[in-house]
Order: sequence, then C-alpha cells, then structure tokens
Amino acid sequence: MVSPDGRWVAYGVVPGSTVWVTAVDGHAPARKLGEGSGPRWSPDSQYVYFRTEAQLHRERPEGGDRESWKTSVGGQPVDSYLPLADSHTVVVLSPDPGDSDPWVWSEAADHSRLRLLDLRGGTIETPQVFQGRHVVEVAERPGGGMLAVLTQESPDPDPGELTPHLHLLDPATHDVRDLGAAAVSAGSLTWWEAADGWHVAYIATTPPGIAGGNAVMDVAPDVAPAEGVHRNLTEGASVCPLTLASGGLVLVADGLDSAIHRLDPATRTLVEVLPLRGAAWWLTAAADGATVAVARSEAHEVRSVFAGPVHGPLLRRTDTAPELRAIGWGAQERLSYRAEDGLELDGLLVLPPGKSRDDGPFSLVTFTHGGPYGRWADQLLLHYYEPAQWLAAAGHAVFLPNPRGGEGHGHAFATNGTVGGQEWHDVLTGIDLLIEQGVADPDRLGIGGYSHGGYLAAWAVGQTDRFKAALVGAGVTDWGMLAATGELGAFEEALGGSTGWEGTGPHPHDERSPISYASRIRTPVLIVHGAQDTNVPLSQAEFLHRALRRYDVEHEFVVYPREGHNIVERAHRIDLLRRTRTWFNRLNGS
Repeated sequence: MVSPDGRWVAYGVVPGSTVWVTAVDGHAPARKLGEGSGPRWSPDSQYVYFRTEAQLHRERPEGGDRESWKTSVGGQPVDSYLPLADSHTVVVLSPDPGDSDPWVWSEAADHSRLRLLDLRGGTIETPQVFQGRHVVEVAERPGGGMLAVLTQESPDPDPGELTPHLHLLDPATHDVRDLGAAAVSAGSLTWWEAADGWHVAYIATTPPGIAGGNAVMDVAPDVAPAEGVHRNLTEGASVCPLTLASGGLVLVADGLDSAIHRLDPATRTLVEVLPLRGAAWWLTAAADGATVAVARSEAHEVRSVFAGPVHGPLLRRTDTAPELRAIGWGAQERLSYRAEDGLELDGLLVLPPGKSRDDGPFSLVTFTHGGPYGRWADQLLLHYYEPAQWLAAAGHAVFLPNPRGGEGHGHAFATNGTVGGQEWHDVLTGIDLLIEQGVADPDRLGIGGYSHGGYLAAWAVGQTDRFKAALVGAGVTDWGMLAATGELGAFEEALGGSTGWEGTGPHPHDERSPISYASRIRTPVLIVHGAQDTNVPLSQAEFLHRALRRYDVEHEFVVYPREGHNIVERAHRIDLLRRTRTWFNRLNGS
C-alpha cells in the first residue's frame, strides 16, 4: 500500500504473515515491521499501521518506537480498520460479542459494527448507526470529514452480497445519509474527484444481473438530480475492472495482461494510463494518484511489489523468492484463436523445459480456470491450483484456455453463453487446434481444474472419452444441490439455471450438472476437496465419488482435513502437487 505522500510502500508477505515497508524510490531498503497483516497508512503519511489478532499497531516508516492498542471487543476479531484524517481516530469494523452455541440464523451477533477507536485513551465507541446491517467497507473523503460506508443485510455472501447499500456518515455527529442500494457484490469503495465534485465509486457485478462481468459504479452524493443514482462507468468496455485506487485509478484485466486506467473527470470513462505485462493485483496509489504500487507476476517471475510514477516505469521493490530464477522453466506461449462461432479467444501453452513445438507431439494436460469469472494471465503458474510449470517439468505440455464466461474481455464476453455449453466447446476448440498443429498427442490427453475449473473437468469426462486422466478439485457436480448448500446459493442458481425446490423437475440445472452424466464416465478421475469447504461443500465431491464407485470407474478420492475452498497447509499443498503429477504421469505410461 502506497503512503498518501507517495514516498513509501507497505506490504504483507505470506506464508508467515509479516508486514514490511520500503521506499518507493529505493532510498531505503525493505524493513520488516513484524508479524501481522493489513498494513494501512495514516492520511498524513507519518505512520504505517498493521494489525495482529486483537491489537492495532503503528510506527513511523523510518523506524522508531511502536505504539499498540487493543481492538478486540468481547474477544471478537477485527474485520478491517481505517485510520482517519483526524489523527486521533481509527474506524474499526468488528462483530458484537455473541454466543456461538447454538447458531441461530436470525441473530445478528456476527454482523460487523462500525466502531471508533480513540488513540488518546484507547477507548472504543460504537455509534448507534446501521442497526441490523453488516458493515463491509469504509472510505474517507480526501481531506477528512465524510465517510462513505458500504453495508449489507448479512455477513453471509447469500443474501449479503445481494443486498449492498451505500451511506454517508459524519464521524463527528454520527449523522447518516442514505445513497441508495448498490449493485450486487459491491466492494473496493473509493472517493474520486470528477468535474462536478467528489464522487463515490465502487466495483460490482454489472447490473442488472447477479453473475457475469464487473463494472465500475459511481454515485455523486452532492450533485442534483443525480443524487443517489448509481451509474455504470464501464458499460461497453473491453477490459474488466479489478480494484480502484486514489486519484480515480482503476486496475483492469486486459486479455492475458493487466493495465492501470484512470477515470476521466470530464467524460467519466476509462482512459489507459499504463499497460502492465502479465498479472497484477492490489493497485494502491498516493493521494494525488501520481505514485502507484501493484503486485505483479510475469511468465517466469514470481509475484513481487512494483512501485513508481503512474505513467511508469514501475520498479521492483521486493524480491521474496530469488532462488526461483535458477530454475529452467518451460517456455510459456501466448495463444490466440477463434471459437466455433468466430468469437476471439486467448490462452496459454506451457511446454516442457528445454522443449519447443518441434519436439511434439506431447501429452497434453488442459487446466481450466475457476470462476467462471476468472482467467489465466501470462504469469508464473506454479501454485497447486495452477500447476502448469509443475506438470511441464514432468514432461507434459499444458494448455490453459480462457473460454467465454471469464474476465479480461469486458462484460459481453463474460455473459456470452452458459456453463457447460459454449465455454466447453471453446476449450475443445483449443485442444483440437493444438492437435492439428502437432503439439498435442490425441491419445494422451488429460484435463483438470479447481472450483469452476473442477466443474469443467467433471463435465468433460461425462461428455467424451478422449481424456485418459482427469483431476476434479473442489469442483461443482450438481448445481441444484450447490444452490441449496453453498455459501453463494443465488449465484449458483443463476449459473446452473434453477434449484431443486422449483417443482418435481426435470430442472434446467440437471442438464448442466456433471453428475447427470456420471454413468458415461470411463476416464480415471482424481477427486480432491477441502473438508471444511463452504463455497463448494464436500458433498459435491462425495456425490461424484459415490457415482463413480457405483459405476466401477477408476478414481481416487482425497479429502484434506481443516481445509476450506483453498488448500492452505504446506504439507497438504505438497501432497496435492505430488498426487497431481503422479496422476497425470499415466498419460506417458508411468
């Protein structure tokens, strides 16, 4: 996170959850502040704050004595915090104390409340505002004073993300002003200055749907008659907004790359400021938007913090894994091709280290991304859920397609088609192209993925016997059951097309669910899932496991205890990578 004066960058490093600070211009080396997370700056740039489980800490970026305050209320953890221009006050968001046994759905004990921490005495005040609503995010108008506050009905994504509301709060008087309902899945709340004054912007799902591409939404609190009207500023854009930052800056996904755009104050449209090769995350900016920092990764470079002037160049300010540069990575090639209906698509091809296309045909593992509103960007793909380089090192070519439904090409691309329909044909088209070009051996094909990628892998083996091995990671197998039991029920209903409580059926979601085609599966399947997954519950994997057992299909079912939708524990990640490599090595007879 860039300091408001543009001189410093604070950032977190995991594993280990440590907070560091370094100078934007490199005049001071990176300095570790300590264990913690969530670094933020005081508006005057004098202090960098960070938090531990029950405390808030601050110190000067140059070093010196650290100050600490207790932030826990009744033992409840802090969700987030924001130092205000009033140097004595910090906004803290945390739930009220409440009994956790039994759980009562109608009780709001887990709703985050807006609290004001007075640094002079360490006292915490809880204004009686936003009663019965969960406070999600707070942003202070530059210069101090009014707070923009985003709330929702519940901390649970369903119905919470369906019910966002925007407010203004005066922290001195506690007066609240309503700015109306926000678009679904609102977040990244930011103030920016347009030609007619200060506006509040946020990123949300493009209205009126609840699934599909993101948009930058905007409301002008003090401009009549537009007061309370939320406008889409990215309608028709061919890029997808990711995060907002000071100075009206927007980080966007642009095909296989990323870019920094700026909201033009006069036209209220996006204007590109700086293209960024590969993937980028977490754009932050100085108060005037002149200095920025992002985390970036390219094809053979691990994620690092880059900082500098908004028009570039941005210079690397961290080097957390220099040892990876000694590894001979597989060549990573950008792909561009057309779908059956002529839609332009992109993706990546990773070849075994030291090999070229001329050494083909190779065994080919197709790895599909999650989401479906996700994408493969031209970054180092080494994680357990994006193991392209790991599989390439074992001798496989790896195809990473970006079918319709994903991000990086605007809202129309993200909402073009249905799950299991056109997106699946987009994947097949890419595979067939690589076979035709002599890169892939048609008799040695594998497919895998996590989350929605796991869905596509499960879908694939129920549609064709072309694949000789498959990996279904945290994958959707039954849309109706997921709409009933997953934490994103309404979103899953929108993707699957229906729910199980809409009469006796058959239902539209049955046609789109891999479990409906389980009797056709002949491909060996590796099923992996986290035991505590609430996004895609374990029952989705159990359903597929029991079906494959019923039809005597070769498969392995692996459940990782204590894990949610993401696999976190190091031992589990290593085990999963090894299982993945072993499973797909059958493509080469080993």
